[in-house]
Amino acid sequence: MKKKLYIEGMSCDHCVKHVKDALSEIPGISSVEVDLKNKYAVVASTTEISDDALKNAVVEEAGYDLIKIENL
Repeated sequence: MKKKLYIEGMSCDHCVKHVKDALSEIPGISSVEVDLKNKYAVVASTTEISDDALKNAVVEEAGYDLIKIENL
């Protein structure tokens, strides 16, 4: 499974690390790539991850705004 998360509020490499760390802690996530310039992250997982779990990691854990999620 791959999903693309559009994220607002990231402004530096520290923000990228914060988002990457928060998403990486979700069980089943196998990779996280964050694009600061285009304001999105792509997550890959070995199991189905709910949009709520992704939203919680970005909004509650990392403190950024999740605009939308796309299935890839």
